[in-house]
Amino acid sequence: MSVLLTDLYQLTMLQVYHDRGMNGTAVFEFFVRKMPENRNFLVAAGLEQVLDYLETLRFTGAELDWLAGCGRFSEAFVDSLAGLRFTGDVAAMPEGTPFFPDEPILRVVAPLPQAQLVETRIINLLQFQVMVASKAARVRLAAPRRLLVDFGLRRAHGAEAGLLSARASYMVGFDGTSNVLAGMQWGIPLYGTMAHSYIQAHDSETEAFEDFARSHPTASTMLIDTYDTEAAARKLVPLAHRLAADGIAINAVRIDSGDLAAHARNVRQILDDGRLEAVKIFASGNLDEYRVHDLMTAHAPIDGFGVGTRMNTSADKPYLDCAYKLQEYAGVARRKRSEGKATWPGRKQVVRSLDGDLLTRAGEVTAGQALLQDVMRNGRRLQASPALEQVRKHAQEELGRLPEALRALTAAPPYPVAVSETLRALAREVDSRTTMD
Repeated sequence: MSVLLTDLYQLTMLQVYHDRGMNGTAVFEFFVRKMPENRNFLVAAGLEQVLDYLETLRFTGAELDWLAGCGRFSEAFVDSLAGLRFTGDVAAMPEGTPFFPDEPILRVVAPLPQAQLVETRIINLLQFQVMVASKAARVRLAAPRRLLVDFGLRRAHGAEAGLLSARASYMVGFDGTSNVLAGMQWGIPLYGTMAHSYIQAHDSETEAFEDFARSHPTASTMLIDTYDTEAAARKLVPLAHRLAADGIAINAVRIDSGDLAAHARNVRQILDDGRLEAVKIFASGNLDEYRVHDLMTAHAPIDGFGVGTRMNTSADKPYLDCAYKLQEYAGVARRKRSEGKATWPGRKQVVRSLDGDLLTRAGEVTAGQALLQDVMRNGRRLQASPALEQVRKHAQEELGRLPEALRALTAAPPYPVAVSETLRALAREVDSRTTMD
């Protein structure tokens, strides 16, 4: 991705830093200020893409030529960008780790121009994947032991969003995706059926089903709601037995519209009466954790769900109140004090114990598990990134440890996050020396 995928003010600030020789070490941290309504936890996600971005950060000749010609920047400043690389350190929570407001999930320590320049893209990558992973985790909690498939590519807000949402949802427990590129890139299992246009292109619904089954004899899920859902299910019964004689099995049927619970009950009865008990029922159509929960509560005989638009866009809460803020510069702790947006200063650590989390100064010795781990030094990963399957396993284990109240779809009492006295003392010290000149 081009370095110019950033906000203009990153570059205008960088020219000032260049002109004034402000190249001291800066510490920035990414965190979420407050939890979206009815969310009880968030899930760290997007670290892999941030590290990729930082390791490959550089301006191309064409980008430098454009900056030189746009009339906003000095020649000396543009020339200085030619050799810019990220040479800093990064600490982060492992992807798949639940976290809560004010807890940094990523810390960048680098020369000020570098740490500043990457702000926009880091927020862009982390905010989106955290948002989708957190939404998808709620769907998984609503439907334990059911097949869940990401169906959101076509209505995602752009190609990158569609790809990264497939990754984020698989990371927190989805079983697969319809996104073929995500399957190639990360080995995510692929699932797919057919479109209504496929059925409409045939003169006979039964013919459409048979053609598909014979072309895909080991993996056939039939879309049965193009015309009349129950009538299509009845057509499948004799066809399935005829195909079985040729060693071809119909695996499942998909319902994509109408009253999903009612249709599922009727179809299940038709299939069972036709001795097709092994055929599964898969449902899709504007689903999210709330609709899935309702279907599960109603004991609808649905074996799996395709979840797309509402998850991939986090439709009910489509953004996070998140920030990437300067916490230290040139060895001195810094703090934003804006009304409603004050930050805790300095390098911080999040320590998790049975009693809750403790937000404290980095390096402070305290009992519990330190969640921020060193992942990059001098602009290079300290070790190879974990495979997505390993990240998925970690996410499932961590989500399984959440208190039961936090696993609900409605608001629960906030998870306890305490602030250490040493961090409070640092904030008081910063406030006492901060002038308004």
